Amino acid sequence: MNLFDTHTHLDASQFDEDREEVIQRAYDSGVTRMVNVGFNRETIPSTMELAETYDFIYAAVGWHPQDAITMKEGDLEWIASLCSHDKVVAIGEIGLDYYWDTSPKEIQHEVFRKQIGLARELKMPIVIHNRDAHEDTIRILREEKASEIGGIMHSFSGSWDTAKMALDMGFHLSFGGPVTFKNAKQPKEVLAQVPIDRLLIETDSPYLTPHPFRGKRNESAHVRLVAEAAAEIRGMSVEELVEITTKNALERFDIQ
Repeated sequence: MNLFDTHTHLDASQFDEDREEVIQRAYDSGVTRMVNVGFNRETIPSTMELAETYDFIYAAVGWHPQDAITMKEGDLEWIASLCSHDKVVAIGEIGLDYYWDTSPKEIQHEVFRKQIGLARELKMPIVIHNRDAHEDTIRILREEKASEIGGIMHSFSGSWDTAKMALDMGFHLSFGGPVTFKNAKQPKEVLAQVPIDRLLIETDSPYLTPHPFRGKRNESAHVRLVAEAAAEIRGMSVEELVEITTKNALERFDIQ
């Protein structure tokens, strides 16, 4: 297997006791590349440390909408400076989160727009976090001309209509553990229709653990379970789906 986990948080505290073992287990399971996502003042440095320690771990850096209220003057410049690092492959995760009431919507919007602007300036793809904010996410992406850079709709949970609007702007759609859930009808329906060259897989570990480990800590090795579910939904072999999604990720992140 040549699996690519396009979104993980291996620097999370849930891995403090066995991080090296978790990373080795993923590699031994056929996960040859991962993108670890740093999304605030605490996780960006630890993400960079992982990317610099492991050849097969890359970094995305940005400011999460839940943490938008904590962004200070100078943080955008910090993110910009990190984007020149050869292991940083995207700005993210950025976007909107209307589920958790941790940052006012207007501040989320402002921080989101600033980071799209930075990504356009640097010609970097963006990784989008969108929770219960489909309409505003698409609107802001359009208004800020995100189609010029494209990116990834991480852990996509929207309808096919939302998916089509994102695809029209050049985005890839990434799917994780929920596509293995018995009652997750909508993500399965969307995954079945996404153009195969725009499809990606991820874990979002330690979150969104796939079946049959749901309820336990997720880890990057479990991206194989996502691949198996996605292959079944698409009516293709796991090997073919892995080959295509890895190729898509390498192209999207411009990894040689």
